[in-house]
Amino acid sequence: MSRGNHAGLALAAALATLPGVARAAEPPCLTSAEFSALATYALPGIIGDVTQRCSATLPAGAFLPGNGEALAHRYGAAMPAAWPGARAAFLKLSAGAGPDAVAMLRVMPGDSLQQLVGTLATQFAGQKLPTERCDTIDAATRNLAPLPAENIGQLLAVVVSLSKHDAAGAASGRMGKFSICPAPMAASSVSPMPLSPAPSAGKP
Repeated sequence: MSRGNHAGLALAAALATLPGVARAAEPPCLTSAEFSALATYALPGIIGDVTQRCSATLPAGAFLPGNGEALAHRYGAAMPAAWPGARAAFLKLSAGAGPDAVAMLRVMPGDSLQQLVGTLATQFAGQKLPTERCDTIDAATRNLAPLPAENIGQLLAVVVSLSKHDAAGAASGRMGKFSICPAPMAASSVSPMPLSPAPSAGKP
């Protein structure tokens, strides 16, 4: 194994818990598009992981045991387009680990970085999807399955932006703390109506 691969594995192990991210002075701000891309990219791994963990406990006729693998494969088609945004989001989340770690991530081979991002995102989702909620997860997946992966990524961004945050306004989890950037205010396309001139003195 090359020295670069050894360094990459060491970095992956260090980032597996990402404690440095939580120590950042201010939680990183992900745009809605960045979070959506990260969620879309991670979705096949999440579906595969949930299917594996829940199949043994779900009743006969549940959705995931019979459809989870095919659904993960279908969602996988959206991963290449989602990768640039997912990479940007991951580098933001990793900023608290220090400049050396971020510099190494930036030069890590694409395949290795993609695998790392997918693994950590799946682990993060696993914390939020406990096996005792498999019935609920199965029902939600059944209802959301007809949607494209990109739509589910966008929906998750909305859910996170509306979810309960800590006192600093940041969501938290295994991938550290982060927040969804406020959407920019759109400039009004309607020009203000000009004021009518005041009537001259002595005229009605």
